[in-house]
Amino acid sequence: MRAVLWDLDGTLADSREFHWCAWRETMRTAGVEITESQFQASFGQRNDTILTNWLGGAATPDRIREIGDAKEARYRRFIEDEGVTPLPGAAEWVRKLQGERWRQAIASSAPRLNVEVMTRVLGFSSAMAALVGAEDVARGKPEPDVFLVAAAKLGVPPDRCVVVEDADAGIEAARRAGMRCVGVGGANLASADVAVRSLMDLADDAFDRLIGGTRAR
Repeated sequence: MRAVLWDLDGTLADSREFHWCAWRETMRTAGVEITESQFQASFGQRNDTILTNWLGGAATPDRIREIGDAKEARYRRFIEDEGVTPLPGAAEWVRKLQGERWRQAIASSAPRLNVEVMTRVLGFSSAMAALVGAEDVARGKPEPDVFLVAAAKLGVPPDRCVVVEDADAGIEAARRAGMRCVGVGGANLASADVAVRSLMDLADDAFDRLIGGTRAR
């Protein structure tokens, strides 16, 4: 009864460039130019939040849905056509945990179709017992919903789950869910139970120690 709940973008893989290209092309088609700095500021947010900020008074529910769906379709085409590779250490850890009979899930703010495509292209489908996307929760991170739903799908209590995240909002969501957290890659991950630049830097027993209640180093 132990589980690892993986964030997706920035943790298992980096598809930021695909997101940027998809947003830029989609917004241009909609008659709105966005800058890369605007995109960077929005990264990790839900589409309804992003488009409300970018469209202002033109952000009707129908318009948000139309543009959001078009962007995600473009993004998935990029992933399918060009492929994406796991970040350093990601594939090794997923396989190691699978071999040690940890239950694993992807818990992401991305649309479910994106999560499904990314998981398949990365080659992680057989290792993941559950996939949770934006449609599965009412509130995004830093609210804990996405991780609590993933834990429930796996049948594992929150205090037996370890979250792997690359963003402050995700780490806060893990804390609110009552779960331990590994922070990866970012510069401001001090609130994680253990923070590393890369998954390759994690100690071999890092997840076991976190479930055991020890703050890993």
